[in-house]
Amino acid sequence: MKQRAIRIPEIQDKQLSFEEVFKKISLVGVSKKQSKAIGDKFNPNNSITLFHGDCLKLLKSIPNNSVSLVVTSPPYNIGKEYEKKSKIHEYYDWQREVIRECHRILKDDGSICWQVGNYVDNGEVIPLDLLLYPIFTELKMKMRNRIIWHFGHGLHASKRFSGRHETIMWFSKSDNYYFDLDPVRVPQKYPNKKHFKGTKKGELSCNPNGKNPSDVWDIPNVKSNHVEKTDHPCQFPASLIERLVLSMTKENDIVLDPFAGSGTTFVASILNKRKCVGAETEEKYIKIATDRIRKSLSGEIKIREMNKPIYQPTDLEQ
Repeated sequence: MKQRAIRIPEIQDKQLSFEEVFKKISLVGVSKKQSKAIGDKFNPNNSITLFHGDCLKLLKSIPNNSVSLVVTSPPYNIGKEYEKKSKIHEYYDWQREVIRECHRILKDDGSICWQVGNYVDNGEVIPLDLLLYPIFTELKMKMRNRIIWHFGHGLHASKRFSGRHETIMWFSKSDNYYFDLDPVRVPQKYPNKKHFKGTKKGELSCNPNGKNPSDVWDIPNVKSNHVEKTDHPCQFPASLIERLVLSMTKENDIVLDPFAGSGTTFVASILNKRKCVGAETEEKYIKIATDRIRKSLSGEIKIREMNKPIYQPTDLEQ
C-alpha cells in the first residue's frame, strides 16, 4: 500500500508562521497542562522544545551541563534536499562547532550518540565516523560503543557492494556515565538453557529478563510501507532511538537532537517520559515533527514496536 505524506490543510494552505503553526497544531488533542510545557525556546521545565532555525543558535542558548543525552543523525553532506553540499573540510569544521557545543551542555554523566553513514566523493567512500572521531577525542570524550545499525533496504550499487549499514558512535563525557541495560534487553536465544555442572547445576545459565542486544542492531529502516513513514527522505526508526533513550537516560531527563528532522527523537522521548529539545531548519519538517509530537502526546502515534522480529517472507511471496 502506498504511504500518503502527512498533510495539514488548515495550516499549510494559510501559510501561517512557525509560531502560529506550533501553537495551533500542538493544542489539537493535547491537554492544557501538556501544552503549557511546549515551547520554541529552551527552558529546562519544558517537556518539549522545538526550535525552528540553526541548531547552533539553539545550542548557544542552553546553559552548561543541562542535558543527559544528545542523539542525532547530522546531514551527511551528500546533497540531500535539506542540505547544501560543501567541501569536506568545511563540513568537518561545521560539525566540530556543533559537537563542541553539544559537549558543553552535556551533563557529566551524559552521553552523545552521533549516527552517521558515508560521504561519497566522486565514487570514493569516506566513512563519516572515522572523519569525526577525532573531534570527540579532542574533547576528552571516551567511546563506549561503535554500534552498527544494519537494515535490509537501500540504494542498489553497481560498482561496489550496496551499503546496508550505518554507525552510531556512543561517547560518554566521563567515566561516571549513566547506563541501564535492563530496559533494552532482547529475548534470549536459548531461554531455558541451564548450567550442566558445578554449584549452579540445573539453574538457568542466562538472564531470564533477556540478553544484551550487542553492538549490531538489525532494525528496519523507514521506507515506503513502514508504519512510521513521513515525507522526510532520511527518517530515523523510533525503535533505534528508544533503545538509546531507555538505556542512557532516566525519566524526566532532557534528550537533545540538534538535527530534529521528522521528530523521531521527540516521539521516542515523549513515549518514554523524557523531556526533549531539538532544532530543525526546514519548515516542512517542522510541521511534520510538530504533528508527530501532538500525536505522541495524545496517544495517536503509530510506531514499530521495539524488538519486533524482522518480517520474513512466506514461500508464496518469495
